[in-house]
Parts: sequence; C-alpha cells; structure tokens
Amino acid sequence: MQIRSIFWLALGLFSTTLAAGAEFPTFQPQTLDPKVGEVCYAVTLADVDGDGKKDVVAVTENRVVWYHNPDWKLRVIINDQTERDNVCIAPHDIDGDGKIDFALGAGWLNNRHLGTLFWLSRGESLDVPWKVHSIGQESWTHRIRFSDLLGTGKPQLIVSPLNKTKGDGVRMLAFQIPEKLDQNGPWKAETLDHSLNAVHAHWTGDLDNDGQTDLLTASMEGVFLFRRSKQGELEKIQIGEGAPGVPLAAQKTGAGEVKVGRLKGGRTFIAAVEPMHGNQAVIYLSPDPDAVNDPLAPPKLWERIVLDDTLGRGHAIWPADIDRDGSDELVLGHSDKGTGEIVGPGVFVYRAEADLAVWKKHTIDNGGVATEDLVAEDLTGDGWPDIVAGGRATHNVKLYVNRGKK
Repeated sequence: MQIRSIFWLALGLFSTTLAAGAEFPTFQPQTLDPKVGEVCYAVTLADVDGDGKKDVVAVTENRVVWYHNPDWKLRVIINDQTERDNVCIAPHDIDGDGKIDFALGAGWLNNRHLGTLFWLSRGESLDVPWKVHSIGQESWTHRIRFSDLLGTGKPQLIVSPLNKTKGDGVRMLAFQIPEKLDQNGPWKAETLDHSLNAVHAHWTGDLDNDGQTDLLTASMEGVFLFRRSKQGELEKIQIGEGAPGVPLAAQKTGAGEVKVGRLKGGRTFIAAVEPMHGNQAVIYLSPDPDAVNDPLAPPKLWERIVLDDTLGRGHAIWPADIDRDGSDELVLGHSDKGTGEIVGPGVFVYRAEADLAVWKKHTIDNGGVATEDLVAEDLTGDGWPDIVAGGRATHNVKLYVNRGKK
C-alpha cells in the first residue's frame, strides 16, 4: 500500500487561487451562538418546523437546541432532561407523523459513559420542551445514525460505542423502531459486529452502488466496510490500515473519523482523520478509477494519501462539492492547536488538484472555533454548500455562508 504525505509550503490565511487558475469560493462567517454550552458535542441539520428549509441543531452537555433558518432564532428542544453529557444525535421521523424527531445518545459525563439512548418528540408547540422517551442503553455510545442496514425497508438506529462493553470488541448495534411504538421503549437491538476496538465513528450509505446500505467504521484497527452478501449476511472488508503502528497501542493507530466523497466521473474516495483524535487528514482512493458501479473490485486495500499531518485533535470531516466543480472537497475541523504554519484550531477545506495525490488546503476559520463537529450543506438556497461548526473549548456554534466565486 502506497503512502504519500503532502507537506504544505504556502498556505493562505483565507481562500486562495488554485494552481490551475480557478478561484476558490469565499465564506462569510456568522456566529449563531457565542456560548451554546460548555461543549458543543454535535451539530446536525433538519427541517424542524416543516417550512422546507433545514435548520441547525446543536447538542451540548445538558441541552439540545435548534436555530431557525434563516433568522437563526434559538429554540430549546430539551434542557436537563437526560443524563449528562449528551454526546450524539440523529434526525428521523420516528413516529411516522411527518415531522422530524431525534434520537439522542447521553450519559457521557465524568467517564461514566452510561450510553443511554432516547428519542425526542415535540410538545404542544415548538416553543416548549420536547418529550423524552427511552430507546435502550449501550455503554460508551458515541455516534448514531439512521439507515436501513438490515434491508428491512425501514431505517434502524445504527450505534457505534467507542469501547467494548461485552465480549471481545465493540458491539456495533442496529436498534429497530418498533411497529407499535411504545413511548418508553425499549427497542430491539441486533449486533452487527463485535470484532473491532475503539470505534470512534461510522458512516452509512451505498458505497458500492448495489442499491443496498453499507456501513463504514473507523477503529483502532483501521477503516472497514460492512456490506450484505447475496445471502443477506454482513461481510467485513478492510479498506485501509489507518495510521501505522502497533495495534491497540495507546489508541495511536488506525482511524478516528470516516465519511465518503465522490470525484468527477464517479470515482469514490473515503475521508478519514487518523488516528483517533489524530494529526492526519487522509483520503483513500478506490482501487479502480473506472469501477464506478463497483469501486471495491478487485478487493484490496485502497491507496492511502496523507493530505496534512499538522492537525491538533482532528475531530470532524465532511465531503462536499464546495466549489461546484463536480468533485467533492474535504471539509475538516480540529479542536486543538496544530503544528503547521496555520495552527488553528478551526475549519479548513482541502481541494484536489489535477494530480489526486495533491490536495490544496484553504482556511475558512483559523482560531475562531475549536471544532468538535461540523456539517456542510446548502442552507441559503443558492446552490453553494455552507458550513456549520460547533466548538469544544470555544463553546460556540458558527455558520460559514458560501458566497461562491468572485
């Protein structure tokens, strides 16, 4: 497996001109909340009020709040209604009433890691606290996402705990929404895998374009794909080894974040931060550039390319076509000061050059947000993906409006 490290010799403080002459979009920063809580653990987007526009949702140690698009007025979803700390969230219409609900993972405070799981339904109006219902519990719950991984036709809540609770490894779980939804749970859980350690993040989607939902995990052992065989069983395939080193050595190997992007022509790449809370921004390129229908054939480790090795606690990534050229860029945030010319923390975008081994770094925010989580999507309706980031040590929530190219 070839590994190439890219060192940045000239980094602009904001958007810069690419070598090919194309201009990079400019961003207008806007603070949605100067102090949402002690830590903004997660941000997501959802049309909370049903007006056709996605709103910003933020998770703190004791609250879940949302900001109405486009005036960004704050409303509280819950406040001190769960065990501290809330750590992860996933939007979905759980009760089938046509309105967004949320699943929430909590109990992270003071290394207790209770892993309590709840779903949140709205009250009599959007100005009153929402109702909290139990789903179940899995210690060390760290990331959640709704996807139909079991192929039942209905999404399940996919849960990745950070550390193992039972058996030899982390139990990746799929909680099925009950046919008759009891307001106080519990939901039936199915174990997807229990072979990996320190699973910091997961992604779901159709990676191999076969019409079925796949699962990617970022763990101490590297990046792995789980997909259903023709017999309906989940099979595990290793995509990358992650940051090199002795496995299970102080959590300094493997991967910590993982998501999927697409390049022009349909070639797939997998974005990662390595190792967990690591210093490296990494992409994995699918083995065959022409294998649009099955980028996993032939099965082998994908090419690993290190884009940047100067991060300080990398903790959030999101592929998106920021410049609308047909290829996804990589939006990345880290929460601590790094070691490069631009120390951060903040939000940065990496854009592929003609040679896919070279990705140019652009600064969106240097020092203004200690990024714990971020998401990129068009929130203004102009077709240009915007960025939302939530801060750890900075305690804030910020929106970066993509103003396009000059």
